[in-house]
Amino acid sequence: MNDKYYRLALCVLTVQLMLFANANAQPAGRSSASSELPANTLLNIMRHEDERRWDDQLNALLADNNPQVRKRATLAAGRIGDERAVPVLAEMLLTDRDTDVRQMAAFALGEIESTGGAYALVMVLKDPARPGRARAIEALGKVTAALESRIAAASDEAEKHADDDRLDLCQAAIVNALRFENGRGPQRDRLTVLLGLTAVLRIKPDGVGPLVTKFLDDPDPSIVATALNTMARLRLKDANERVPQLLSNGDPIVRANAARVIGAADHKEAFEKVLELAQHDIDLRVRVSAIRALGSLKDARATKPLLSRGIMLLSEAKSKRVNRPSELNEILEIVSTLGNLLRNSKSSEAINWLRDVRGLVNAKAPEVEVALARIDPELYVTEEVKLGVGSPASIAAGLTEIATIKKSQPELEKSTKFLPSWMHEVLGCVYESPAKSAARKPPVVRKCLLQPISVSPFLQVYAAYRPDDLDTVLREHLRDTDVIVRSTAAELIGQRPPSEQNTHALIEALPRAMRDKDLNDAALAILNALGKQKTATANDAIKTGLNSSDHQIRRRAVALLKANGAGDFSDRIGTAQTRNTALDYRRAIARAGKHVTATIVTSSGRFRIELSAEDAPLTVDNFVQLARRGYFNGQVIPRVVPNFVVQAGDPRGDQNGGPGYQIRCEINEALFERAAVGMALSGKDTGGSQWFVTHSPQPHLDGGYTVFGHVIRGMDVIDKIVRGDVIRRVIVNEK
Repeated sequence: MNDKYYRLALCVLTVQLMLFANANAQPAGRSSASSELPANTLLNIMRHEDERRWDDQLNALLADNNPQVRKRATLAAGRIGDERAVPVLAEMLLTDRDTDVRQMAAFALGEIESTGGAYALVMVLKDPARPGRARAIEALGKVTAALESRIAAASDEAEKHADDDRLDLCQAAIVNALRFENGRGPQRDRLTVLLGLTAVLRIKPDGVGPLVTKFLDDPDPSIVATALNTMARLRLKDANERVPQLLSNGDPIVRANAARVIGAADHKEAFEKVLELAQHDIDLRVRVSAIRALGSLKDARATKPLLSRGIMLLSEAKSKRVNRPSELNEILEIVSTLGNLLRNSKSSEAINWLRDVRGLVNAKAPEVEVALARIDPELYVTEEVKLGVGSPASIAAGLTEIATIKKSQPELEKSTKFLPSWMHEVLGCVYESPAKSAARKPPVVRKCLLQPISVSPFLQVYAAYRPDDLDTVLREHLRDTDVIVRSTAAELIGQRPPSEQNTHALIEALPRAMRDKDLNDAALAILNALGKQKTATANDAIKTGLNSSDHQIRRRAVALLKANGAGDFSDRIGTAQTRNTALDYRRAIARAGKHVTATIVTSSGRFRIELSAEDAPLTVDNFVQLARRGYFNGQVIPRVVPNFVVQAGDPRGDQNGGPGYQIRCEINEALFERAAVGMALSGKDTGGSQWFVTHSPQPHLDGGYTVFGHVIRGMDVIDKIVRGDVIRRVIVNEK
């Protein structure tokens, strides 16, 4: 009998231990299903986030008895970004009884980026027994990076000295925490190491190279790859012997990142190994990283084998008889590297091959124009440009390169003398669609090079030549009908010496810009340019931005006035107007727990995304609503960077378009691993319709962009997509 009870008790204990193990095996920081939160409470929190509203009501939820409520409210406080939340978040980090809540408090402090949270974060990192160290090191990296920016912009020496002391404390805490994890060997916390290496990348502490290189021998390839990523981005020249060895690693991301380090640190002794990878590695991500590294190493021995491979790839691409062959991604990488290796060589073989590549892409590859300009600047100006070969945006890239080359090659002055007047004429004649010109009498003669979408890049290259009438031309384009053209004109005026005429033109253009319905780019650019005029008149104009209904415009006006010493108007920022209603929030909340997917059908094939309805409910809802109304159908994919991202969702096709509104960020704890789907931004809370998929892990994006899904099928299609491919349709499925 006793034996029977013993066996029963042992069975019960075993089950309990299994349940405990499963509970603790869940990913750190992931909340339970949103159904654990009362629906009305979750809706209230989401509305606070959406309106960027920090108030007593949200503050009270941080003390709720339900830890899931506290955790979700904590995330909201971080996303809102109001510094008034920092003291209570810091206290929660140190004292809350729930580990998940503490971790989220650390994450939220990182989102706010206030030095007021630094002390609590440092305390957590100093005590290995405290929970939340991984998110604390991530958060302190963000806080420290923001502090560094503040010090760089500060003019008050006493304030700068105090911030320097804080900076030293924060940097030391991050470095020491990472050193502690390295000393733990197999017991080290994987997430703390990964986020710590990225924190080091953000803060760039002196002398950190030897510590980072210690992780190159970690048995986890993700840690090795992340350490190499940090080394590449910081251009660390440590571990000259170990890094080349990793070119033979079995993990493709390790090989790719090792090649990046060799290129960034100019490890010329590894040339042969890098060249071998560039020609023969089975993984495209490795090949393109090696090709780029060869461009940085500048060893002429790479020229012939790369050109031979380029010729072979071009032949294969042509044989497929398709508009956008997948070989194009690698071909364009070779184009850019040959442009670096063959500067001023006048290589006829390379030039002829580049012209063939230009034909393959219908003259729509800026990389080709830049390479041609570098290889034979004289020929490029006198033949390629004069004869109007290439698309306008691509020609603009080539001419920008010529402007740079001229600084070191004054002999080009004679052959380029015609360029400013030619570009002036080009800018004065903008193509109009037949639908628009038909309404005019007499009809507009359409013999223009530029379509409206090409004006901005031409304005930028025109400015690079600094013609005498530049200010006049820029002021004229402040009156353009296209918001991006006006934005570009304002940005370029901001780079010019201040003048009364420019100030007057900016002030005159601001009211119209603040009435733009679809995009606020022009308004923000005009405000920035006015901020650089540094006059009372300009500051008075900036103050009109305080009355805007656009939350971003008000924030920008407040920041500029404060920086110019014209007063602190922070109380005018207020809350954000939101397009969402209670019905929208409830629809987004209702997807929690469902398997929501989007199948993207492209000209290169189809892939399927699993949408993260709990991590980013409103971002997912926005994507679903756009997809269901056919918004993405027929759009060209404007950006592909091999071993980085494929970016889509732009109706303009120049990476400046959107749906006519902006959505707030829903930054979460998901990492940008391979196949992550993120929302493209031009600043905080500037998302709309543009999104991207990562080819490989991108730790520098973690905590800065909203992850709202993952590709679960068809990454082979993602790897084949090239710039110019088309989205046929998007099919959403909710189960």
